[in-house]
Amino acid sequence: MTISPSVFKAYDIRGIHGTDLDEGGARLVGRAFARVIAAMEQRPTSELRLALGRDMRLSAPGMAGAYAAGMAAEGAHVIDAGQIGTEMLYFLVGSRDLDGGLMCTASHNPKAYTGAKLVRRGAVALSGDAGISEIRELTAGDMGPEPGGGGVQEVEIAPAFHQHVLGFIDPQAITPLKVVVDGGNGMAGPMVGPLLEQLGLALSTSYWEPNGDFPDHEPNPLLPENRAFIMGEVLRQGADLGIAWDGDADRCFFIDDEGRFVDGDFLTALLGASMLRKQPGETILYDVRASRAVADTVAAAGGTALVNRVGHAFFKSRMRAEGGIFGGEVSGHYYFKDFYCADSGTIPALLMLEELSRSGLKLSELLAPLRSRYFISGEINSEVSDPNAKMAQIAERYADARQSRLDGISVDYQDWHFNVRASNTEPLLRLCLESLVSPAHMEAKRDEVLALIRA
Repeated sequence: MTISPSVFKAYDIRGIHGTDLDEGGARLVGRAFARVIAAMEQRPTSELRLALGRDMRLSAPGMAGAYAAGMAAEGAHVIDAGQIGTEMLYFLVGSRDLDGGLMCTASHNPKAYTGAKLVRRGAVALSGDAGISEIRELTAGDMGPEPGGGGVQEVEIAPAFHQHVLGFIDPQAITPLKVVVDGGNGMAGPMVGPLLEQLGLALSTSYWEPNGDFPDHEPNPLLPENRAFIMGEVLRQGADLGIAWDGDADRCFFIDDEGRFVDGDFLTALLGASMLRKQPGETILYDVRASRAVADTVAAAGGTALVNRVGHAFFKSRMRAEGGIFGGEVSGHYYFKDFYCADSGTIPALLMLEELSRSGLKLSELLAPLRSRYFISGEINSEVSDPNAKMAQIAERYADARQSRLDGISVDYQDWHFNVRASNTEPLLRLCLESLVSPAHMEAKRDEVLALIRA
């Protein structure tokens, strides 16, 4: 039995299979998860109904079986949806009002990794502050005898999931766009593929079959080397757009008709405007790293834009508390109130196809007003020995600006702004900066702030 304390992260469980976490450790995690959910629900484990899903990783069948065995050993009834995308697990928990769910996945990480994403009732994510730390403590001690009495029931969730997400668009409005898709040998093919095939698209699929060996490239489109192929294919095929997904397919990324990667904050702006056309006057959430394009676009569309801390737990809880219909993060996580406030890699793809069809414009044309006004640096990491001391230096250096400590430090001037946040797991500071003047001005200010961070 192997279970390293290092696998318990801020938002999930993740580590090297066999080295950090093996099947014996997974069984303990399953037991502890059932106990934590029982405490949250204030009911015995024998009354719990817990969802289970797994991705395409080579270790996933064995690890998912161990999680199921652990939950059942505590008396829980496990509803096993088999090999699915992560958002389908969220849908299963939300649509059937289950007590919680465990998705056996390591998301976008390389082949050797394993892990789990954990949610409670309503598909509310567990985090280091609520649930994951308790699981870590339980698995580190003597959990005592297994009460037993639980069981496992297999279910098919895809038809209900597909029907639900199609409700976000008018399928009849989709025109025969030429679309290149890259599934990264992850879960996008079986999850999203059947929907795209219904919409009359000219569809070109790549790496569409799940394969935990990842023979083509790692399932992380945020890394430039992993999206180079689809960018080239969009140009070679003269496609209207390209869409790529990460391993567990809860994030999607877009390539425009000119073969350019679409930044997540610009996508948030476009998706926010699309959602406001359907539900006028509503609230949209965006993260502290984002371009002002989001707030400006939302305001122009008649909505209210609220800046939020980075991280799915913060987005989901605020959407529930304040009623936002949509939220977007620079990292490619997009949240929908009518999808249990959970993130989806399917709904954004459908919405963008509808938006291109409705507008009759190319994606590059939709983006042109944003790209010509907002000049963003992207996220830049710097290793520092004392992140807090650096943050204090930044606050002092830019004391004449408006500042916020919502998440790290945000510094705002009229024509440029930036956010610096500390990593949760490494001695890093992460910088995102934007100029509303010019690319050259953005680069000059970027270099100025980086020089202070790295001094």
